[in-house]
Amino acid sequence: MTEWWRGGVIYQVYPRSFQDSNGDGIGDLPGIIDRLDHIASLGVDCIWLSPITMSPQADMGYDVSDYMQVDPLFGSLRDFDVLMDRAHALGLKVIMDQVVSHTSDQHPWFAESSVSHDNARADWYVWADAKPDGSPPNNWLSVFGGSAWEWHTARKQYYLHNFLTSQPDLNFHNPAVQDAVIEVMRFWLDRGLDGFRLDTVNYYFHDAQLRSNPPLKSLKGKAVTNPYDMQSHKYSKSQPENIAWLRKLRALLDQYPGATSVGEVGDDERGVELMAQYTSGSDMLHMCYSFDFLGPKFTAKHFRSKVESFFSAGETGWPCWSFSNHDVIRHMTRWAPHSASPADLSRQAAALVLTLKGSAGLYQGEELGLPEADILYEELTDPRGIRFWPGDKGRDGCRTPIPWQHGMTHAGFTTGTPWLPVKHAAAALSVEVQNADPDSTLNYYRKFLAWRKTHPALVTGDITFFNTAEPVLAYRRSAGNKDVICVFNLSAEPLTVKLSKVELTLEPVSNNATLDGATLTLGPNGFAILPAPAGEGKVSYKQS
Repeated sequence: MTEWWRGGVIYQVYPRSFQDSNGDGIGDLPGIIDRLDHIASLGVDCIWLSPITMSPQADMGYDVSDYMQVDPLFGSLRDFDVLMDRAHALGLKVIMDQVVSHTSDQHPWFAESSVSHDNARADWYVWADAKPDGSPPNNWLSVFGGSAWEWHTARKQYYLHNFLTSQPDLNFHNPAVQDAVIEVMRFWLDRGLDGFRLDTVNYYFHDAQLRSNPPLKSLKGKAVTNPYDMQSHKYSKSQPENIAWLRKLRALLDQYPGATSVGEVGDDERGVELMAQYTSGSDMLHMCYSFDFLGPKFTAKHFRSKVESFFSAGETGWPCWSFSNHDVIRHMTRWAPHSASPADLSRQAAALVLTLKGSAGLYQGEELGLPEADILYEELTDPRGIRFWPGDKGRDGCRTPIPWQHGMTHAGFTTGTPWLPVKHAAAALSVEVQNADPDSTLNYYRKFLAWRKTHPALVTGDITFFNTAEPVLAYRRSAGNKDVICVFNLSAEPLTVKLSKVELTLEPVSNNATLDGATLTLGPNGFAILPAPAGEGKVSYKQS
C-alpha cells in the first residue's frame, strides 16, 4: 500500500530518552531495538526517529556534522540496519529526522565554506557583508536569542543562523546545495528508510535581498520572553522559492514506492496556510504539521477552525496532527487547567487526535499519560531553557526518559546516570505498571488504536463539524455508509448534549459518557463515539 501514511499513526521516538543499552545514561539504537515490541503493541503504523546522525550535540543532534554516519552515542550504521529489519518484520515503517536547513559549524562543508570567498563551497552557506558601521546585514533574529547573524573572522563576513550560532544555515538558493541534500536523502532511502520528517521545512530559503523583517502587528496580549516573537518573519523564512524545492524533493521520494514525508512548519502567522500549500497536489510533500495544536489553546473553536482552515484550501493536501513532541510542554500539563482528572484528559486527547481528519503523531510517553517533568535549573541541558530561564524553561521537561519499570533504578531506563532525571511522577506511570492494569492509559491507547483500524471513516473519511457552543466539539467522519459521530466535552464540568432521535449507541472506546435515548451525558472531559447511518444524527447543545 503506497499511501500507508494517509490516516496513519506515527510514533515519535526521541532516541536519547527511550532506552539505554550500555549504561552511559543516553538512549541508543540497540535500546530502541529491545523495545520495538512495546511500540508494535500499540498498533501504530510508523516510527519517527529524532536525529541519530553524527553531531557535536549542541542542540541534541539537530546540529549535524555528518549526514551519512550514525553518531556513536546511538550506535552504528549496522545497528540502524538491524533496527530497520526488526521494525519491518513487526509491520512498522520507519522515518527519520532530516535536518537540512542548517548544519553544525563542525560540518566539513562549513569548514571549507568559511575559509575564503572563492573555494568550492564558498556559497553553500548564507554569507553577507557587514553594514558600513559593522553591524549585521539586517534585523533578523535567532530563535535561540540575539541576532541571527554571527561574524566570522576568516571570511570577514557574517553568516546566517536561525538557531544557535553553531548551526549555520545552508544556502538553498545554490543548486549545488540542493543536489547535495538530495544525495544525503538518497543514501538513507537506499538503506530501506521509509521517509523523512523534515525539520523546519519552511526555513530552507531566505529572502535573497536580505530585507529586514517588519514588527509583528499585534502581540495579542502575549508576554514576550524571546524578542524573536516580536517580529513578523516575512523575509527570514517561508519564502516562495521553497515550493520548487519541495517539488524536487518529492520527485526523489516518488522513486521509492511507499516513501513518505512530513514537514514541520514553524510559522505562527501562516502555519495552517503553509501546511496546505506544502501538501497540495501530488507533487509536494505528503504531510505537514504546524504548532497550532502544540500550544495552550484548548477550545472547540480552535480545533474546528484549524482543521476547517486546512481543508478549505482543497482536498488534495493532508495534515498530520499532533498534541505533543520534543519541542513543547507535554499536553497533559498544558491542558491540565481544563481537566479534573489526568486519566480522563489523557483518554480525551487520544480520542481527539485519533479521530480528526488527517494522520496522527504520538510522542513517546503520550501513551502513558506522562506530564511535563519539573526540571531544576541545574539539571538543564537545553540551550533555549538556559538562555531564557525562568520565563521559558526550555524543552528538557518533555524529553526526560521513558519509565519502563516501577521500583527500578531510573525506572529501568539505564543502569548509569541518565542524561536527564526520571522524576517520581513519571516513574509511577511506568510501562510495567500500566501493562498490568487493564484500565490503564496505556491499554486504552492500544484499545483505541485497534478499534480505529476497523473504521475506515476515521482513517481517510471526510469530516463535517456540527454547530455547537463551547465547550462542546462535535463532528462526523464519513466514508460510504459507515459514519462515525464524535462528541467531546472540553471542560472539567459535566454537561448534556441533545442528539436527534435516530437510534444511536456508544462505542466501547467512549469515556465518561452515558446515552439515554437522545440525551447524551458527558462527564468532565467525557466524550462519545457513536456509529451512525450516513447523513443522520444531528447534534444540539444544552449544558446541564
